[in-house]
Amino acid sequence: MIELIKGNIIEAKTFGDPAITQNGYLAAKDGVVLGVFSALPEQYANLPVTDYSGQLILQGFCDMHLHAPQYPMLGMGMDLPLMDWLKTYTYKTEARFADSDFARGTYQRLAAELVKNGTTRVCIYSSTHADATRILMQELERAGIGGFAGKVNMDRDSCECQEGTEESKRETLRWLEECAQFKKIKPILTPRFTPSCTNELMGWLGKLAEERGLYVQSHLSENYKEIELVKRLHPDCEQYWQTYDKYGLWKEHTIMAHCVHSDAREQQAMIDHNVLCVHCPDSNINICSGFAPVRQMKNRGVWLALGSDIAGGAQLPMLQVITGCLRMSKARAIATDGAEPFLTVGEAYYLATSAGARYFGDRDGFAPGNPLHAVVVSDASMPPSARTLSVQERFERAVYLADDRAITAVYGNGQKIK
Repeated sequence: MIELIKGNIIEAKTFGDPAITQNGYLAAKDGVVLGVFSALPEQYANLPVTDYSGQLILQGFCDMHLHAPQYPMLGMGMDLPLMDWLKTYTYKTEARFADSDFARGTYQRLAAELVKNGTTRVCIYSSTHADATRILMQELERAGIGGFAGKVNMDRDSCECQEGTEESKRETLRWLEECAQFKKIKPILTPRFTPSCTNELMGWLGKLAEERGLYVQSHLSENYKEIELVKRLHPDCEQYWQTYDKYGLWKEHTIMAHCVHSDAREQQAMIDHNVLCVHCPDSNINICSGFAPVRQMKNRGVWLALGSDIAGGAQLPMLQVITGCLRMSKARAIATDGAEPFLTVGEAYYLATSAGARYFGDRDGFAPGNPLHAVVVSDASMPPSARTLSVQERFERAVYLADDRAITAVYGNGQKIK
């Protein structure tokens, strides 16, 4: 079945200004993009068109780092540094997900909130609980969201969330067996971060990743005290990234969130192994971790995308994550007296869409062969302008001002899900 969507189509084809097709047509067959056209091709002339004329058709957003069980604690503990915040709020909240009924209610609401705000794919953390992780995957898939979800592993210094080492292994294997039922959401191994995992568990996870061809997600160089702790725990490693590498967890498609304090050597290790760095601007500011050198990393060739990192980040909508990214880059530009130029709206849009979509095998923009992921935005209710705005200007204003009320439709994995 061929579906045609009409509107102002805005594609992140490159890390720069978006490609705009004004009053264009987006064609998809059986949920897979056929192409973007400035005029309706003759072969489609007699087919029905879903007409969003005057509205903006953006790519679906990819949130590449967020903690599902932290959704109930959004906006809490923002005056605490990372390690104190984890022990005061996070572990206590995540422990509640031993209750499957609580997990179900929370994750239903989270999935609905993601769709409402145009997030169609995620790389997401659950808690240590296998049953709650399965429930999370069920609710995401039911809502039409694709991506990867992981049962968290923690067998050291994790307060209420701490597992026994053998328990962590056993529950991980049980969870993986249950993942066969899912089509849109796939499993990803998730050692929370080096301080919360023993050497034995890290080694076991590395072997499991190799044996089963599984991807890995974790955290890296977010906070100075965290980095100092890692050095004490692994004195044989000169740098944080090596604590993952020595156990086989630093490899193609590994995801590392934050990387705020990664130096040139650590950045090069990301490049050499095609590791994805997920920039989480709102979280880095809230917990006072620092300003990630995004422009510097991008110039060097690091693969970068964006994440909300709830609940360190207090904003789940990716449009707000984009604006947070822009504000942080400008703050860094001010702090460096302009030595590191700030990001543009188009560049941040790329990080929130195409950069993350690459993780799922897509090409940039609405490229033919990509599954259809799109967000339709109306700016009709925004403040009146003193003159007629270009589509580029309307896009920029929508990035800064639009919220879920302006999102009139969402397409995920080829299906209309809002």
